[in-house]
Amino acid sequence: MNPLKSIGGTIIGGVVLAALIVLFLPGEHIVGVTMKSLVIWLHVLSGVTWIGLLYYFNFVQVPALGEAASDEGGPGGAGIAKYVAPRALWWFRWGALATWLTGVTYLHLNGQLHQAFTLGLLGDAPNPYANMIGVGAWLGTIMLLNVWVLIWPNQKKVLGMVEATAEEVAKAKNIAFMASRSNTLMSIPMVMSMIGPGHGWIM
Repeated sequence: MNPLKSIGGTIIGGVVLAALIVLFLPGEHIVGVTMKSLVIWLHVLSGVTWIGLLYYFNFVQVPALGEAASDEGGPGGAGIAKYVAPRALWWFRWGALATWLTGVTYLHLNGQLHQAFTLGLLGDAPNPYANMIGVGAWLGTIMLLNVWVLIWPNQKKVLGMVEATAEEVAKAKNIAFMASRSNTLMSIPMVMSMIGPGHGWIM
């Protein structure tokens, strides 16, 4: 059976390929593969899933549904609302949680969890790494709360998964939209703050 014909097989194939690359590249690098290495890899993978879907919603789906709604003779957006959006939101919300959990785990393993969430300001001396990564951690935390507290509960009303009046649906659309746009805005400095400490601070 071709593993590329299922998403599970594709993911497993990608993990196997990554493991083979680590095993067969020349050098002593495999000695350096630690739990921190694994966690940061999972953090990046889940972050790509989360932010990739955030950008898909904001750059592709929302504008497309707006055009579909204004196209009187067109097919409308029912197919996207029924089949695409619920699946995308599943990966979106669990990707957000996985990103946050792996990020917190990495900070803990790195001995920087408390320092990061206090922005490196409560130690004996300022901690520039914790300051920068902490800004990213706080932005990511706010974004995670937006996903689970504002976007997902309101999208359930919009998609008809939860019973709601027309007025409640209209309000839910606006709340989910503004939370999603806020997350898109915050994602830009968040990525800078996460990558910056290891790549020249402000890159």
